[in-house]
Parts: sequence; structure tokens; C-alpha cells
Amino acid sequence: MRQSHQLSLVGLLLFSLIPSQLCEICEVSEENYIRLKPLLNTMNQSKYTRGTSSSVNVLLSLQLVRIQNQNLKQKLIQQIEYIVKRRLSQVSSGELALIILALGACRNSEENLIYDYHLIDKLENKFQAEIENMEAHNGNPLTNYYQLSLDVLALCLFNGNYSTTKVVNYFTPENKNYYFDNQFSVDTGAMAVLALTCVKRSLINGQVKTDESNLKNISIYIKSLVEKILFEKKENGLIGNTFSTGEAMQALFVSSDYYHENDWNCQQTLNTVLTEISQGAFSTPTAAAQVLPALMGKTFLDVNKDSSCVSAAGNFSISTQEPVTVTTPGSQSSISVNYSVRINETYFANVIVPKGSVFLDVMEKAQKMNDTIFGFTMEKSSWGPYITSVQGLWASNNDRTYWELLSGGKPLSQGVGSYVVHDGENLEVRWSKY
Repeated sequence: MRQSHQLSLVGLLLFSLIPSQLCEICEVSEENYIRLKPLLNTMNQSKYTRGTSSSVNVLLSLQLVRIQNQNLKQKLIQQIEYIVKRRLSQVSSGELALIILALGACRNSEENLIYDYHLIDKLENKFQAEIENMEAHNGNPLTNYYQLSLDVLALCLFNGNYSTTKVVNYFTPENKNYYFDNQFSVDTGAMAVLALTCVKRSLINGQVKTDESNLKNISIYIKSLVEKILFEKKENGLIGNTFSTGEAMQALFVSSDYYHENDWNCQQTLNTVLTEISQGAFSTPTAAAQVLPALMGKTFLDVNKDSSCVSAAGNFSISTQEPVTVTTPGSQSSISVNYSVRINETYFANVIVPKGSVFLDVMEKAQKMNDTIFGFTMEKSSWGPYITSVQGLWASNNDRTYWELLSGGKPLSQGVGSYVVHDGENLEVRWSKY
């Protein structure tokens, strides 16, 4: 009986080794690097104020792709150092995980911040708090499963402590937290695939001990999540939406043995994303940073604190020139949008804002017009600002409530700080459950 158990485990291990040997990756060719310039300029020219969380995403992206721009990196590291020293208690578990990934993405002096400030220990505590909240509140984490996946990924890559059994228990593909308003969240599923793949490799390499059933279940979970991700593939190659495609690509890069070659045309997806870039889709530093690694054939599993940060990237560089602003007649013209807040009843306002304004600008202008009806609060995160309350009604992870952004009655895939509004558009903030 013992012998058959060992043989089955060996067979499973051999099967589990396949993903690291088969890795379907497509990336931007060197002659097309010029098409990535809008992303690089967005990251370089953004004004990073002290404590701004977007600096974490940008640094991680630059480190993974091995872009050498010391001026920009130094500026980003200063922002992150401020967060670590002054605001660490305020960041969420996923934001802390991103900080660890960014600082330790490759061998450099900044990675000492991880150990000097015991960031891995602090992440273990924040991850445990997420688990405890799920146990006390019907499976709802303090944040969300995207951040929970980042937690597991960072702890896995940096040898932190986590329970493989709890990962197996909570990351089942049918868990409600993969869904947002009954829609499968591609970026959440993709981050879970990356995290589970890391855990799986750690189990295979013997870095973490567990029983055979956990390893088998993790492989089953990855396969199921990959199928759900591919189900969201659009005819033009985008997966989910424009902004989830980069992380979906990362997940598919590391899981190519879980789907057939004709299930996904990587080159089509790549070409469509490049077209989206040319049309200004990734206009915020966080959006630009999240899509860049996949376009260069990199994933978060390439984070390697033992490898050099220096790499020859051909002609792939970031311009350090300041953007030139050209004022033309009509460039400061205003537009009119219809804005509404919907709770039990709907409140309307016509709002005039400058052309090029984002959703948040509309909300701020409406708030000035009538603070009682249109008053709101927001918080900043590594993924941009998000609305926490309107009319004093607060979103709650435990109650699975949130403020949904819509245009023309359809949910938006961009955030309140990045969606550019248009003249005559019907915008809505709606109290919703997921």
C-alpha cells in the first residue's frame, strides 16, 4: 500500500513539472519597442507625490522588464520608502505584497528595506487577518481575492509562512470572491493562477511540505481558473477587458499545459493590446505598469531577488524629457455631462467640466454644487482612487456592497480616476452588491 502511494505521488509530481517546461510566451519584438513608448512616457511623466501608491506598480514593472532609468527609479523608491517608514499600518495586505515584490524583484540595495522593516512578517500578519475576517464574515476577506492572491504570491516567492491547506480551502475556483456582480473577474482569476502556480512549484521543489491531495487540488484549481479566463476571451483577442488582459496573459504564459494551442492566439492578443496603446487606453501609470510586463514576456513569477537588475534591453528605454504642452484654440473648452447618484431613488445634475476630465472630476464638481446629495469620500490605492461612500453610505467588503460606476447604464471597466468622460455622456454612481 505504501509503495502504490509513493508511485502515485511520483506520477503526480512528474505531471506537475510540465508547466515549468512548457511556457507559451509571445512578446513585443525589438523593432516594435517604439509602440510601447506611450506606456513608458506615461510612467515617466506622471507626477508621483509623496506616498503615492502608483509608484509601487511602476517600480515593479520597470524591475521586471529591466529598464534602466535611475532618475525615475530613485524617485519611485523614495515614494515607497516613505510609505514603508510612515504609512505602513495604513496599507492593505495586497499593497504590502506589491511593495515586497517591487523592492525584491531583482538584486539591489533597496531590497534591504524588506528585511530592515520586517515586511514579510508584517505581510504574514495582514494575510492572517484576511483569513480571520473570512472565517468570521461568511468568507469575505478584508480586501478582495485579487489582493489575497498577491499576498500568497509574495509570501511564496519570499519564503514567508502560509498554510497550504488554507490556500486549498479558500482558493477553490467556485469561490464567490472570484465573481463581481455575478461576472467572473479575469484579473482576480489571473492573479490566483500566478499565486497557485508559485505554491505548486514550491511543493514540487520541496520548499514547502504538504500531502498529495493538496498538490493535486492546486493543479485542478489552476486548470479550472485557466478555463474560466479563456472563456472571457473576446473575438479581438482581449481577455475580460482591456485592463485585465495583461494579467490574463501572464497567467496563460505559466499555464500553457492546461489548454490547447488553438484555445488562445497569443499574437492576436498582443497585437490588439498594441492597438489599444496607440489609442491611449493605458493613460494612468498604474494601468501602463500592469500591462507592460506581459508585453515583454514577463510574469510576476519572474521576480527573482538573486538576479541582477541590469539587463540589455536593446533600444528599450524611457525618455527623461519633460512633456511639452501645446495650447491650441479650443483646447480648454468645456463639455456637459449628465451625472446621477442612484441609491433607493435617483438624483440628477448637469455638470460642466473641462474637456479631458475624468469621472472623478465630475463627482468633485457635483459635490461642490450640492454636498448633501453628491457628497462622497474616496481612498487612494495602488490601483488608483476608489469611491468608499456617497451620501454617507459606505461600501463594505463584509456586506459585499460597493459603489458601481456606469456610463449609459453599462458598468465601466476603468476606475474613477482614469475614465475620461465625453460631452453629453450619462454617468451614474450606483449603490450595488456583488
